[in-house]
Amino acid sequence: MLNSLPPQVGIGCKPEHYQSIIDDRENENRAAWLEVHPQNYFGDGGPPHRWLSAIAEFYPLSFHSVGLSLGSADGLNQHDLEKIAILCERYEAASVSDHLSFSGNAHDRFADLLPVSYTYESLDHFCSQIDKVQTRLKRKMLIENPSRYLEYRGNEMSEIEFIERMVTKTGCGIIFDVNNVEVSCKNLGENCEDYVDAIHPDWVGEMHLAGHATEDHESGILRIDDHGSPITDYTWTLFQRFIARAGEKPILIEWDTNIPSYDILMAEVQKTREIINAVHDANKVTSTEAEPQHVISA
Repeated sequence: MLNSLPPQVGIGCKPEHYQSIIDDRENENRAAWLEVHPQNYFGDGGPPHRWLSAIAEFYPLSFHSVGLSLGSADGLNQHDLEKIAILCERYEAASVSDHLSFSGNAHDRFADLLPVSYTYESLDHFCSQIDKVQTRLKRKMLIENPSRYLEYRGNEMSEIEFIERMVTKTGCGIIFDVNNVEVSCKNLGENCEDYVDAIHPDWVGEMHLAGHATEDHESGILRIDDHGSPITDYTWTLFQRFIARAGEKPILIEWDTNIPSYDILMAEVQKTREIINAVHDANKVTSTEAEPQHVISA
């Protein structure tokens, strides 16, 4: 098992690509790590675990949960937490994460990641749930910034302030999903660049890049975070803006619906690497130009 997530580009581990991922294991241009939704592996055995066991021999795994429901008023999903703890021990996961969201209440579970309100009460509750996860797993977890479509009327702070207080209070890190910035800020009429510039690099343990769908309405375009298309040009621009300041991070190409061929997914990986290399080269030039010039007089 490989339990360190490298600051390179990874992909989601989808059943459609299991064989290609195995076949590509010796390829120097392969994905550097894989994201797994642990809820898909809650069974004790069978083909999913046979595949994942084989894959984990060559690729570090990031467990990205979609069901802990940390923002639910009645507390997190204890069943999912226990199952994730078992999987972490079994596969020595390099990273564990979930979302700044809730997906259930005392009576129902929802097949969605719903954003929490940004109040001090909500912050205290959310942080207490993070503490429970980190205590049970004996590790730091990451929390992903959400996609939002509406603003809560009773918010007492911005999303950035909520995230900063959450990180400071719990010691957790974040997954910085750049596509979610485009979706949320444009849906809510906020400034994407300001949001990106407010994210402290030290908070970020992982980055996500994905595409999204759009719908035309009388009120304007609604952006929907469906992870079902190529990354937009604007998300690439925001990504480049952040890494120019933050440097290398583990980066995931997310594609969870309308799953493409493995080759299409790997083309997105290669594009990410090219952008990283271009930013790295530009930073080197800037650094060299900023160095003081020593003049030798005769």
